[in-house]
Amino acid sequence: MLEAGFLREDGSVGLKVFARAVGRHAGRELTHTYVRRWLNGMVPREEKMRRAITLALGERLGRPVRADEVGLGKGTDVSADLGLVYPDRADDGITVVTELWRADLAGTAALLQAPADVGAWNDASLSWLVTTRREAASGAGRRKVGLADIAGVRGTVEMFDHLDGQHGGGHARRALIEFLRTDLAGLLNGSYDDEVRRELFRAAAQATLLGAWMSYDAGLHGLAQRYFIQALRLAESAEDRLLGASILDAMSHQATFLGRFKEAANMARAARMGTATAGSASATAHFAAMEARALARLGDKAGCGEAMATAVREFERRDVANDPADWFAYFNDAELAAELGHCNRDLGRALDASTYATQSLGPTPSGYVRSDFFATMVLADAYLDQGEVEQACGVALEALAIGEQLKSARCGAYVEEFRTRLAKVGTSPAAKAFVEQAAARRLWTPNDARTVPSPGGSRRS
Repeated sequence: MLEAGFLREDGSVGLKVFARAVGRHAGRELTHTYVRRWLNGMVPREEKMRRAITLALGERLGRPVRADEVGLGKGTDVSADLGLVYPDRADDGITVVTELWRADLAGTAALLQAPADVGAWNDASLSWLVTTRREAASGAGRRKVGLADIAGVRGTVEMFDHLDGQHGGGHARRALIEFLRTDLAGLLNGSYDDEVRRELFRAAAQATLLGAWMSYDAGLHGLAQRYFIQALRLAESAEDRLLGASILDAMSHQATFLGRFKEAANMARAARMGTATAGSASATAHFAAMEARALARLGDKAGCGEAMATAVREFERRDVANDPADWFAYFNDAELAAELGHCNRDLGRALDASTYATQSLGPTPSGYVRSDFFATMVLADAYLDQGEVEQACGVALEALAIGEQLKSARCGAYVEEFRTRLAKVGTSPAAKAFVEQAAARRLWTPNDARTVPSPGGSRRS
């Protein structure tokens, strides 16, 4: 209603204006009383009247409006491949991501329960890497979009990003998607010039990327993959190669977590190839670290060692104040140490893993609750691999205490991996005592843990 101009900025509704607009399409005179009933939740019985309402809104918006968008009917069936295909046109990308947000909020089982599709990763990364497209979104909607609108989106997304890091992806994921579906969708379908368009699509890509991360952290892997792919297309529409590469980097992270290590390494390499001349040492270092994570899981010691060396070399070249990929400013010494800790743990180098994990944690909490949980669990794994069962169990208990406030399937996966490692060392007084104490912790409960091939973690957790 606001986007169509029937709802005033102060929240009041132009009832008579809307009644006249609907009446023209219905072929009869309507009063403002009818409008008030609709706004209070009454659904008109006549299909003709429901159709008139959507036509009146669509006339103002300059686009078709579905009955389910305004609570007047059921939506159409959702295609099984919704969001998996990398859109050719910018306007198609808007349509797909908007429909994806809507289907997510509708609780569409085909999306919420979908596994990741390996082929979709390959197709999206190749489409992004070789694109020569220069077309832009039409930006011809009724609502005028300005930089202040975009600042509002960024501020809201920053708030959700903080909540995600403190409480896990399952905490406020739906609220974020609701914001994207109502507020951001209206902006994308608005009117804007080229300068605003680039900033709008950059903000939209980052917001959708956060939705992907939160869905991934909540264990909704097929849905998360779709959000990653659509965020990648939005970044292309923003003409921002570094942001697009960072999204591929995130897709690599998810692929490693799901045990698709070759695909993960390829996406990390594509990110590096696509930004070879972009001048961001921070981004290159992180892309190399993601490649190393995948290769470590494959057991490729030589390849992983080379990728880790590249990550360290590029990290030492960073100029954070002038780096164009400013969103990687968080990638500090502790974060690099966390990545190296994961790699060394997966390569079976327990002593090196414990050294790096300890460096990552530092003397005080980082302020990123979930990240501290991941690093602490890696340290516990490393101690266990060294045969230090009592020390490992003590550290794991610290991690479980940190994780009490987190709604995160990934955290459950880390716990499950430790559980598996602990079972291999057999029973001992320390292990028995740990299990008794851990039983009081939410993440140790089997129903809260998710069994996956290969958990991973990072500060952007």
